Amino acid sequence: MTAETTATRCRVEGLRVCLELADGRFVSFPAAKYPLLADAPQNLLEKVKLRLNGLALRWEELDEDILVDDAVCGRFPRPKALVA
Repeated sequence: MTAETTATRCRVEGLRVCLELADGRFVSFPAAKYPLLADAPQNLLEKVKLRLNGLALRWEELDEDILVDDAVCGRFPRPKALVA
């Protein structure tokens, strides 16, 4: 991973997870791209924290971890129907 994929801030706006990256870019992605986040109540969705020095996002109460690099590069989990 590189500095470009390190987040310095994160927040949730509506149903989108918004990241500010170390290189100054701002990116966001729909929470619905991740099964555990898709059905999460707003109050739990908003409890996102940066972990691993900005390399990962963590939702403790939802037991969800997402690598910043995966989200920035659009590497989202495949729907279960397509995995089989």
